[in-house]
Amino acid sequence: MREFGYERVLDVSGAVVLLGADPDARFLGGGTNLVDLMKAGVERPALLVDITGLPLDGVEFSHDSGLRIGATVTNSDLAAHPDVRRHYPALSQAVLAGASGQLRNMATVGGNLLQRTRCGYFTDLSKPCNKRAPGSGCPALTGEHHNHAILGASEHCAATHPSDMAVALAAFDAVISYETAEGPGELPIADFYLPVGDTPHIETALPPGALITGVTLPPAPVAAHSRYRKVRERASYAFAIGSIAAALDVQDDVVREVRLAFGAVASRPWRARAAERVLTGGPANAEAFAAAADAELAAAEALPENGYKVTLMRNLVVAVLTELTEEASR
Repeated sequence: MREFGYERVLDVSGAVVLLGADPDARFLGGGTNLVDLMKAGVERPALLVDITGLPLDGVEFSHDSGLRIGATVTNSDLAAHPDVRRHYPALSQAVLAGASGQLRNMATVGGNLLQRTRCGYFTDLSKPCNKRAPGSGCPALTGEHHNHAILGASEHCAATHPSDMAVALAAFDAVISYETAEGPGELPIADFYLPVGDTPHIETALPPGALITGVTLPPAPVAAHSRYRKVRERASYAFAIGSIAAALDVQDDVVREVRLAFGAVASRPWRARAAERVLTGGPANAEAFAAAADAELAAAEALPENGYKVTLMRNLVVAVLTELTEEASR
């Protein structure tokens, strides 16, 4: 076991200073991903900076400014918050679909955003992996890849992002706030996760040494009519093989507004903007929903063993949007 230091901080500026002083330091929230990676030898930090004591554990909502979530809010507290359940139900459902109750009690919002892929090659130090060791190769392309990406992958990496929460955040145009030694900054979630390209080891646009301080969801009345659906290989405590966050506003059988994001199909939460464009202003029926899904999935490049995800995601789009349409008509 490699020895490492431990520091507990009580203010944001102190946390940022500590991380900036040591490139091998890491922030520690709930530790539900980082500690696992340390045990596997994938992460080998020289210093852990414990941020659980920072005053970043609040959830605030207003109709004018939307939903503000602190970075150290636990997943359990986020999912149970009445304003989240009322105004962004898909977000609550997404969080509840992830991990076990014990892990949700520990895991934090900031850590959830930054969790690493669960690709078996990434966590196995005996195998090459461009995400872990740039330039070493991606054995998933010709090896085990049944749960790998069908959208946005490259010849360098086909891993998927594991977060359920981030899929819902992508559907609702979340903005991530952070702090650096140079001051605060913000990143829309559309820019937060980087395309995999030829640098799969660079996963986010966060500046070096940055600490995530919170997430803001802009006001979105359509979000109150939303749903998260996750498909997995067993009923509990499993990562998705496909998921969808959807919100729908239908009036007189016409789609006035729609939000769609896919999970477990790309290296980042996948905002389905092509499908949204097809649907907006058109009929709210199964045929239109299927056509929208086809428009989005036309860009899919499946590997030999994961082509089933194209059909799975098409069926998810139709099923979830149909359910939301039927609810709106009641």
